[in-house]
Amino acid sequence: MPENYDAIVIGSGISGGWAAKELCEKGLKVLMLERGQPLEHVKDYAEANKPAWEYPHRGSRTQQMIKDYPVLKRDYPLNERNLHYWASDKDCPYTEIKRFDWFRGYHVGGRSIMWGRQSYRWSDFDFEANAKDAIAIDWPIRYKDVAPWYDHVETFAGISGSMEGLPQLPDGKFLPPMDLNCVEKDVAARLKEKYEHRRLIIGRSANLTTAKPDESRQCNFRNMCSNGCPFGGYFSTQSSTLPAAKKTGNLTLRPYSIVTRILYDKDKKKSTGVEVLDAETNKTYTFNSKIVFLCASTLNSAWVLMNSATDIWPDGLGSSSGELGHNLMDHHLGVGAGGEVDGYEDKYYFGFRPNGFYIPRYRNLFGDKREYIRGFGYQGAASRQGWSREVAELNIGADYKDALSEPGHWSVGMGGFGEILPYHENKVTLDKTKKDKWGLNVLAIDCELKDNELKMRKDMVSDAAEMLEAGGVKNVQAREGDGTPGRGIHEMGTARMGNDKKTSVLNKWNQVWDCMNVFATDGACMTSAACQNPSLTYMALTARAADHAVSELKKMNL
Repeated sequence: MPENYDAIVIGSGISGGWAAKELCEKGLKVLMLERGQPLEHVKDYAEANKPAWEYPHRGSRTQQMIKDYPVLKRDYPLNERNLHYWASDKDCPYTEIKRFDWFRGYHVGGRSIMWGRQSYRWSDFDFEANAKDAIAIDWPIRYKDVAPWYDHVETFAGISGSMEGLPQLPDGKFLPPMDLNCVEKDVAARLKEKYEHRRLIIGRSANLTTAKPDESRQCNFRNMCSNGCPFGGYFSTQSSTLPAAKKTGNLTLRPYSIVTRILYDKDKKKSTGVEVLDAETNKTYTFNSKIVFLCASTLNSAWVLMNSATDIWPDGLGSSSGELGHNLMDHHLGVGAGGEVDGYEDKYYFGFRPNGFYIPRYRNLFGDKREYIRGFGYQGAASRQGWSREVAELNIGADYKDALSEPGHWSVGMGGFGEILPYHENKVTLDKTKKDKWGLNVLAIDCELKDNELKMRKDMVSDAAEMLEAGGVKNVQAREGDGTPGRGIHEMGTARMGNDKKTSVLNKWNQVWDCMNVFATDGACMTSAACQNPSLTYMALTARAADHAVSELKKMNL
C-alpha cells in the first residue's frame, strides 16, 4: 500500500531543505526524497579536519581520477579531498549536444555541502530586466514580493555582509561582515576615488561570523568548507534546515530514492504523489501526498517533469506552454585579471577567511550603455603566497626551506560572473537512446553562449585589468579562460515562472500551471539569471511558496 503524507519534497539540497523546514514547521507531515546516499552532519565529514599534506597526492587529482571522471576533470571539483561528494560520471551520464559542464552532488544535502556560499539579493534591476529589454517574458514578481522572504531566510541561515546602500545590490539582515585585508582595503579606496559606480566590498557569505549557540554553530575561519564543516560554520541542509525540520517530528527522510515521475490524476487535475525507484534495490514504490515540492536542482527537476509525461501532456507535466526544458541559463565566467602588489611585506592576515571581495554590477546601469545588455560582477581576493609556492631562485637546501618558512609576495586576482540571457533554444530534452546505471533515460543538453555574452566577455576582461591597475596592482595580466555553460554551477531556467500559462511553466507562486499542487522552487523556476549568485533567491522563493501552499491547503484550494 502507498504511504500517505501531507507533502513530498523531492531533493534535499538548498531548496529542498528549506521546503522541508518550512512545511514541517507549519505542521505538515513531510516526506523528503533524496536520490543519493545518506550524509550525516559531523559524523560523515570524513575529511573535515584533514590537511592537504596528509593526502597521498596532496589533495590533487590522479590519472585514474581523470580517466574515471571525464566531465568532472574539466574544473576544480575533481580533487582528492571531496571527490565522494560529486556524482559519478559513469553512473550518471548525460548527452552534450553542445558542451555543458554539469557538476552534481547526489547525497543528502546535495550541493549545499560544497557550495561557494556567496549570497546576494536581487533588485528590481533584475526582476524588471526582461520587460525592460523585451527579452523572453516578464517576471511575475518584483523585489517587494521577495524582500520579506529574503529577510526571513537571511535571518535563519546567517549571512554575513556589509551595509552598502547600493540600489543594484540591496542590503539585508546581515551578521557582522568579514574584513577586507590590508591590500583589498587599499585597492577598494583607490577604486572608490576613481569610479563613481564601481565598488569593491567584502563578499556576502553564508558563514556565521556570530555564533548561534542554540544550534552549536560558528565559523572558525578554516576555509575548508567544501569538505563539510563539523562546526556548522556555514549554511547547509545538514547544519541548518534539516535539524529544524527534524525537530518538529514531522519529517521522514528517505535516501536512495530516485523520483521517476510525479503522478497525475486527470479527473482531479492534480498530482496524487510520486513514483520512486529505490537506487539500491531497483524496486518501485509509490508515495501519496496533498502537495509536491520539486527541488531536485534545475536539470534534474526538468528531467522529473519531462519524465512525468501522460497522454494529456506527452512532453511532460507542465509542458502545455511549450517552454518546459527551454531557457536554460548559467553564469559565464573564466575571464578576469590578476597581478602583484608591492609593499605590505610587513603585513599579513589572521586565519583563513572563507570569503573574498565582490564588485557588484555597474554596466548598463546609471546611464552606462554598452553594445550588449545586462552585466556582470567580479569575485576575487588578495593574498600572500604560502609554503606551496615555487621559489625561482632556489630549488634545494637550507636556503630553500628558509625561504618557504616566510610568506611570499602579495597578489590579487578576480574573475567575472556574467549574465546569460534566457534563450528559448538553450534547452534540455530526454535522450531516449542513452540510459544511466538504473536504466533511466538521460538528459540531452543543448546550450551555448551567444553574441550578447561574447561581447560582454570583452568588457569583463578589459575592465578587470583596468580596475586592478587603477587600484595600484603591478604586472597585471588579463585572463581569457573557458566560458562553457555549466562551469558556474548556477544552472537556471527550464521551468520558468510567468504571468501567462501559455508562455511559462509556473505561476508567480511557483505552482505548475498544469498541476497546481506541484511547486518547483529550485533554479528551474528562474525567468532570467542576473549576475549574482542565485542560491539566496532560491531560498527566499522556496519559503514564500511554502507559505502560500499551506495557506491554500487550509482554504481547501489544493
